[in-house]
Amino acid sequence: MLFIKKLFNRCKPPDSCCGKVEPIIGKGLRKIAIVGSPNVGKSVMFNCLTGTYTTVSNYPGTTVEVSRGKSRIGAEEFEVIDTPGMYSLLPITEEEKVARSILLKEKPDIVIHLLDAKNLERMLPITLQFIEAKLPVILVLNIIDEAEEIGMSINLQNLEKDLKIPVVATVSTTGRGIDILKGRIEEYVRGKI
Repeated sequence: MLFIKKLFNRCKPPDSCCGKVEPIIGKGLRKIAIVGSPNVGKSVMFNCLTGTYTTVSNYPGTTVEVSRGKSRIGAEEFEVIDTPGMYSLLPITEEEKVARSILLKEKPDIVIHLLDAKNLERMLPITLQFIEAKLPVILVLNIIDEAEEIGMSINLQNLEKDLKIPVVATVSTTGRGIDILKGRIEEYVRGKI
């Protein structure tokens, strides 16, 4: 439990420590959906972006849990959605159906596709599906430290150029790259990317 508390404190936004937290997700907020396969750090990233407040509920008509919270990035407040794990836009499991439904019916303003940087090649096909579906994707290569430890070198600029979407490297457990991600979100919203 102490490890989880330390991990959470590293990612906590500075204004969420003891500040006022609204009990209800605001209507009309832009939405950010965090998507990716299971075990890539989506929930840790969600905590990094939202701080202490979350609403966990079952998606209507299912037993699949979806977490929702708020995040202030720059001058704007967002609703952040932590979707269930998915491997494809062609759902097989109930979790994938829920995640797909969030993407296609709720139409988030930004889709953060979080993947394990060590498994980039295996996880890129769903990124291509998101791009083909014309979803507003920011690709986040999480756990980049482990990729570097095994000698992987990923040229983010080339990947971004080839995919024609923003690409950011992070380590959500330490907070590395989170400020860069927030900056890219701000740029994306302002239409500069």
